[in-house]
Amino acid sequence: MGEHRLMRTNPHILEINTRAWLDRLQTKHERRFLLDEIPDQYWQMFKERGFDAVWLMGVWTPSPKAAEIARTNPDVQQQIRQVVPDFDPQDIIASPYAIYKYEPAADLGGEESLKKLRAKLNAMGIALFLDFVANHTALDCPAVTSDPDLYINTGKEAPRVHKDWFFQNPNGIWIAHGRDPYFAPWTDTAQLNYFNPRTKEVMLGHLLKVADLCDGVRCDMAMLTLNKVHRDTWWEFIGGNLPKEEFWSVALEKVHEKHPEFTFIAEVYWGLEWEIQEMGFDYTYDKVLYDRLRFSTPENIKGHLGAEHLFQMRSIRFTANHDEEESLKAFGREKSLAATTLIATLPGARMIHLFQMMGRSVRLPIQYVKESFAEDKWVRDYYDKLLKIASQPAFHGGQWSLTEVSACGADGSWRNVLAWTWKQMNTASTVLINYSDRPATCHVKLRMAGGEGEQMKEEFSEQLFPVTAEVAQKGFGVSLKPFESKIFTYAI
Repeated sequence: MGEHRLMRTNPHILEINTRAWLDRLQTKHERRFLLDEIPDQYWQMFKERGFDAVWLMGVWTPSPKAAEIARTNPDVQQQIRQVVPDFDPQDIIASPYAIYKYEPAADLGGEESLKKLRAKLNAMGIALFLDFVANHTALDCPAVTSDPDLYINTGKEAPRVHKDWFFQNPNGIWIAHGRDPYFAPWTDTAQLNYFNPRTKEVMLGHLLKVADLCDGVRCDMAMLTLNKVHRDTWWEFIGGNLPKEEFWSVALEKVHEKHPEFTFIAEVYWGLEWEIQEMGFDYTYDKVLYDRLRFSTPENIKGHLGAEHLFQMRSIRFTANHDEEESLKAFGREKSLAATTLIATLPGARMIHLFQMMGRSVRLPIQYVKESFAEDKWVRDYYDKLLKIASQPAFHGGQWSLTEVSACGADGSWRNVLAWTWKQMNTASTVLINYSDRPATCHVKLRMAGGEGEQMKEEFSEQLFPVTAEVAQKGFGVSLKPFESKIFTYAI
C-alpha cells in the first residue's frame, strides 16, 4: 500500500452527510448550494485542520420509493421525534444506501457539479471519497424491473420459505430485499445475486463509472458479497456451489488498472477484516477497537493494539459515524475526547464525522436532513487542537511502537494508562492517555536526548519542561486527570 498522491500515510478522513450539511449551510447563508458552489472557506478550514480526504455520503440519485418508505417507517419517526417532536415528514429523505442510480443527484448539480468540486478539492490537496454499495440496490432501481435475474428471485412463484424477505416487482417477480444475515431485511432495498456472473459484470461496470468521478470509495457492508457469506445468507435460494473468484478481488484489480492510486475502504465486521485486506482493500473498519473503547478495559485495548503492524496500518479507526451513536452520547463527554485522541494518534486511517467534530450530542437517522443542533465550541476547539497535533509529520511518516509505563505510587492506576511513541529522524512524540474515570499516575522512561538546554513540549498545554540528564536516564512521573491525554514531543 503506497502513499496516495493526495493523502499521507495514516490519513485523516472527514465523513460528511452531504444533504444534512447542505441544509445547515442553506440556513446559515440563506441560499441553496450545488456541490461546486459550497464556499471555499469550508474546504480550506478542513484542509487547515489536517484532513486528507472528504467522504461525501449520499450524492447519488435518491430512490423515490426509499423516501416514501422512510417517511412512513415508525422506527425512523420515533428516533426523530425524541429529538425533534414537531418534525415535518417532508424533511425525511431516501436512505443513501438504497441506490437508485450511480448518477450524481440532479438537485445537487449532477455530474458536472461533482466533477468541478473534485477538481477544486484535488487542487487543494484533498481527495474525494464517495459511496459504493455492492450488496443491493433500491427496490425501485430500474434493473429490478428490466433485469430481475441480477437479483435473488423466485420468479413469479412466491418463495416457499421466508416470504417476508421478498417483494414483487411491477411484473410480479418475487425479489429478495437486501439483508444482513443477523438482522431483518432492509425493506427499501433489493438483493443482488452474486452467484450470477452477469451481476458481477454489471456491478463492476457501475464501480468503474464511480471510480472515474472520485479518488476512493467507501464500500458499504463489503463482506456481504464474499462468496461464503453470500452462500450462507441465501443458500435456500442459490445453492452451495461457490464461484471460483471473489467479486472484490477482480473488481479492485480492474479499477486499479485504470486508476492505480484509487483508494478502497471496506465497511466490514465479523472478523473478516484480514480476509478483505488480503483482497486489496486499503483500509477496513476497526469496529473491534470501537467496541473495546466503548465497553472494555485499557488492558483489552492494549491487547488489540498489539496486532500485526500491517493490519494496524490498514485499519480505519473511528469513534463515531452515521451508523454508530454520537460519540458524546455513547462515551460521555470526557471519555469521547480521550477515545478520539487515541484513534487520531494510531497507525491506520483516522475517520472523523463532521457533526461529531462540531459537538453534536445526539445522532439522528441519516434520512433526516434538518440537523439544527448548536455547535459546541469547547468540543470544536478540542478537535482543532487535537487534529493540529495529529497532523505533525511524526504521526504520518514516523515509526510507531507501544510504550511501556510503570508504577508511580502504590495505587495501581498506571495500568489504566495507554501509551505509544512515534519516532521520526531525531524527534519523538509519546502519547499518554488515562483511559479511566479516576486520576492516574505513571512512570515513563523514554530514549531522550538529555542535557543542558534540552526541553520537551506537552502539546495540549504547550508547556515546556527541561530534560535533564537524570530525566533522560531515569524517566519521569506523569499525573493524569480522568480521561486526560498528554503528548510529549522531545529530541532523541
